[in-house]
Amino acid sequence: MKNIPRVSEGEWLVMKAVWEKSPCLAQEVIERLVDKTDWSVATIKTLLNRLVKKGALQFEKEGKAYWYSPAYDEKQLRSVESESFLSRIFDGSLTPMLAHFVNSRKLSVAELAELEKILKSKKKEL
Repeated sequence: MKNIPRVSEGEWLVMKAVWEKSPCLAQEVIERLVDKTDWSVATIKTLLNRLVKKGALQFEKEGKAYWYSPAYDEKQLRSVESESFLSRIFDGSLTPMLAHFVNSRKLSVAELAELEKILKSKKKEL
């Protein structure tokens, strides 16, 4: 299996715009991001090119138009990013990370119930 690239925070926003509807033109990505960011057109095009070089995006050229599509789905990139975060910030240990977020955020009853459900499900798998 080929290595899935890591993407920066800004690149993640571009990927989300491409995942929203793909294949898409650079102009469509620009339109999706113009209200969400203060980036120039050149910045967005630079991010698109960076993602192509990393292998996170692919493109097809039709005349003067470049049609962009993701090389990976969101779940694949999320997995790479979450593993990187877990490794860098919590030395690869899930328990302190989960404890940190549970203790530092206000959780609703529904969120707590969902967490309990996930943990019970995992326990049954043992």
